Amino acid sequence: MVKDLVYLIPAGKYGKEEILNLLNNHPEIQFASLVGIDLAGNDTDEKVPINLFIKDMDDFYNGSAVQTDGSSVVLTGIATLNNAKVDMLADAGVNWFVDYNFEHIDEATGKPVGTLRIPAFLVHNGLRVDSRSILAQSLEYIKGEIQALFQKNEKIAGLEHINNAEVDDILFTAATELEFWVKTPANKAEVEELSASQVMQEQYWQRTRGNVRTAMEQALLMMARYGLEPEMGHKEVGGVKARIDEAGHLSHVMEQLEIDWKFSNALQCADNELQARILVKEAFRANGLEVTFKAKPIIGVAGNGEHTHVGIAARLKSGKIVNLFSPADMKQHFLSAIGYGAIMGLLKHYEVINPFISSTNDSLNRLKPGFEAPICIVTSLGHTPAVPSRNRTILAGLVRDINNPLATRFEVRSPNPYTNTYIALTAFYMSMLDGIKAAVNSGKSVAEIDAELSKAAGTAGFYLETDRAYRSEHDVFDDYSEEERDRLFSKPPATVWENTQSISKYPEKVKTLTAGGAFRPELVQAFVAGALVRWQTELLNRIIPENLAIVKEAKLLHDADSGSDLDLHHWDKINSLRMYLAKDCLSQKSLFTRIKEAIETSDYDSVSALQIEMSEKIGTLKILYSQYKKNMIHIC
Repeated sequence: MVKDLVYLIPAGKYGKEEILNLLNNHPEIQFASLVGIDLAGNDTDEKVPINLFIKDMDDFYNGSAVQTDGSSVVLTGIATLNNAKVDMLADAGVNWFVDYNFEHIDEATGKPVGTLRIPAFLVHNGLRVDSRSILAQSLEYIKGEIQALFQKNEKIAGLEHINNAEVDDILFTAATELEFWVKTPANKAEVEELSASQVMQEQYWQRTRGNVRTAMEQALLMMARYGLEPEMGHKEVGGVKARIDEAGHLSHVMEQLEIDWKFSNALQCADNELQARILVKEAFRANGLEVTFKAKPIIGVAGNGEHTHVGIAARLKSGKIVNLFSPADMKQHFLSAIGYGAIMGLLKHYEVINPFISSTNDSLNRLKPGFEAPICIVTSLGHTPAVPSRNRTILAGLVRDINNPLATRFEVRSPNPYTNTYIALTAFYMSMLDGIKAAVNSGKSVAEIDAELSKAAGTAGFYLETDRAYRSEHDVFDDYSEEERDRLFSKPPATVWENTQSISKYPEKVKTLTAGGAFRPELVQAFVAGALVRWQTELLNRIIPENLAIVKEAKLLHDADSGSDLDLHHWDKINSLRMYLAKDCLSQKSLFTRIKEAIETSDYDSVSALQIEMSEKIGTLKILYSQYKKNMIHIC
């Protein structure tokens, strides 16, 4: 039955009549859904009976068939309560997927009921306002700008082997790597146990077992049916060994996994990632397992990253594909002028890129020193062009194979599974364009541009900022102190508020992202406004209540007979912290209350500072209570 289903309608393969024939031949496809992506990366799912879709197909293409309430999705300050109508416009330039409900079998065909998911653009007051549009329109602008560089310059440093007049098209290739935690419902593992397993590397690349193995294999096979071309699935560093219950099934599953699939063009890459997350969740749910894509689901243990690979290529009139990052001589140089310009542009603008990558409390919890989390705005190319290296402590690293120039790309390590990939790719490529223009228009050789990227802090350059360093082949966690990292590579933001302040602090850098008119200033502000609403709401309604539960769980465990002087010492510290965090007095309000009041008065500087203090004190409380509890022989 599975083989008889249609999973994918490839971009450009079917015209209107072909789609109608396909739907008539597959009556199990009973719904159509236009999939628009709001500024937070949420996808819409409005099911339309397939007979209505067929009847009004032309209207689906021109955006007049389906509308949505824009005030119900994240288009903050754009689609308001008194102006909420948003039209949905089908995108015929990408793959369409059929999403099957294997728990709902069509009586007539005996097959699962399917929904044709059609990627769409969101239009408000005649302008596109969605994440997919921002990426699609930005790429068109960038393409034109790079083509103009080839027309303007007879030769480009490092790309002397290309006849510029032969450049026919510019291609943007991208790929993401999806990490996630999986567990059996209601089971918990101690952080110390998870941390010990991680340090001893007991889980990384280990063999999967039981229902985890089944779900992983099912997810990979299903991804192949949807044309995602999976390349690998494996265990990641986090997790503990599962137990076997009385029935012989695995229980207490707590594992971190990763799934990778083949690259594609940038817009299709983001669509594919959305589909991959759906397939992973459904495969593991069907096997009784919960999946979380949170960036830091367990504090103190490795989080989930979603390393994003970006590249730029040219198609020549002959049909040949040439990687524009790769130099003519791969053993002599790391990159072409375009490649160097791309990484310089990314690093120079990262302060205004980061708010779109790490826009949640959860994402910033992941970005701490250690666990290979990138906190420093710095790159690594390798010690010599002939011997590529992979420094996993930096923000964006060069990936290359001297025998395969087409493989050259940059891996940006800061995104997480809930990063809006459409917006992230937009920010990456727009900032890269700025650096590419600077590098190519400088007329400098590849060696001279390499010196610019590799300069020491305090050295002036033609493009990069004087007081910063941008390249390091060292371990940035072990080989630099915190003070050195902050001075050389900039201090990382600790809260969502700190992160978003870069948008107002660096207006010239923001202009780089908004050039071309796709990522318009009002869309930038709408993204930031939505992130700040979510930041405050989560603090009030999730983080503070969760921390209050931690405070309440820290209970007195000793009595006069069983307590030692050390127990008394620990409890005094623990109880003082509990009172400071959660107990209001006439003379002093608790930390939790002060955060709530600062939010009510919109004093966000104070909210941010108090959030940092809360996080530190909760961490201290956890450590103290763990030490106190371990010293209990008899718990009354």
